[in-house]
Amino acid sequence: MNDSVPEGALPEAVTAAEPGPPAGAAPQPAYDPAAPAPLNVPRVPSGDVGVDQRLDRLADADDLATDGHVEVYEDVHRGLRDALTALDVRPGVPAPAGQPTAGPR
Repeated sequence: MNDSVPEGALPEAVTAAEPGPPAGAAPQPAYDPAAPAPLNVPRVPSGDVGVDQRLDRLADADDLATDGHVEVYEDVHRGLRDALTALDVRPGVPAPAGQPTAGPR
């Protein structure tokens, strides 16, 4: 038995195979449902630059595995908490001398 293939002829299994990507084309990555993927949740600007920067940081979690999300979420939470705390310590308009300050209504 002769196992050689005549020049220019391909075995049937090779000719019947599915065509591959065109020569020079980049290989397409296989779909992996467990791979990190962006949630594409739209974010509406709050009008506060610091808050908006913290909320934009949430997009950093899009490319991380689930166990990496905690660090991003904690950082964003800490920043938003600090922004809220800063609202309580901002000095308001001072009341005129001898006038009581306005309290909660």
